[in-house]
Amino acid sequence: MKRKSALSLLFSMALISFLSAQSSDEHEVAAAVESLRKAMVDADKTALQILAADELSYGHSNGLIQDKAAFVEAIASGKNVFKTIQLSDQTIKMAGNTAIVRHTFNAEVVNNGTPGTAHIGILLIWQKQKGKWKLLARQAVKL
Repeated sequence: MKRKSALSLLFSMALISFLSAQSSDEHEVAAAVESLRKAMVDADKTALQILAADELSYGHSNGLIQDKAAFVEAIASGKNVFKTIQLSDQTIKMAGNTAIVRHTFNAEVVNNGTPGTAHIGILLIWQKQKGKWKLLARQAVKL
């Protein structure tokens, strides 16, 4: 009986530890998403380069796909300006060292000098690389 109680206690402790780590990762991913939002609004080239994985595939709702260099340059150069970005209805699902994030993206933008708005759905794939969450892929869809 004591052995069963001890095993049950060990299992409970392992489960609590696993759930705490998962929660911590979710908080880290949420912080990375917020850092990305801020870096896009601020056109912060250094922050964008740090947050994006070298293998980044960044898909727009119009079908355009950019790699890391094109994504960073479009924002840092002022070609694509985000005056505001508001995110809502965000969900985060963990899968090992990968996080699947979905949210609704609303923004005031200026693209190639033309003001406009964006109301799109976003799927982000974040991967933990060397202890840091990096944006590996992004795909936008029209709502």
